[in-house]
Amino acid sequence: MWQPTSPKSAASSQPGSGQAQGHARTLSMKQKNPGRWFAQTIKLKKECADEYKACHAKVWPEVLKQIKDCGIEDYNIFYDKDMDLLVGTFRYIGYDYAGDMEKMAANPKVREWWRMTDRMQESLVEGAVSSEAGEPSWWKPMEQVFFQP
Repeated sequence: MWQPTSPKSAASSQPGSGQAQGHARTLSMKQKNPGRWFAQTIKLKKECADEYKACHAKVWPEVLKQIKDCGIEDYNIFYDKDMDLLVGTFRYIGYDYAGDMEKMAANPKVREWWRMTDRMQESLVEGAVSSEAGEPSWWKPMEQVFFQP
């Protein structure tokens, strides 16, 4: 799993020593993690498309807060109605992805949301049972092959 460079190791690789090195360490600690992009996909049951769109037009505040608290930004879900395919993308700006996903799964309101939306979906991952079940993942991860900021 990707791990950002620690502020200490980033500073120690800077040329110079003493106060300048301490200054570099302080600056690196103030910088926001630029994040890592994730993408995932899943099938949407055709008969559930309108309901799925309606519930995502009014996502529960507790779910939105947990997403933000777990270091997720720029979360999008796109829908292809011809293929009944959902594609979700987000940027993770935290430093402990596995730990943050455990926090997400520990939230009862998030688990309730997953139960509601899972019944509208069909996983593309062999052996996947639900979002709550964990591994294998309910949504199929996708590989990033290009990014232009």
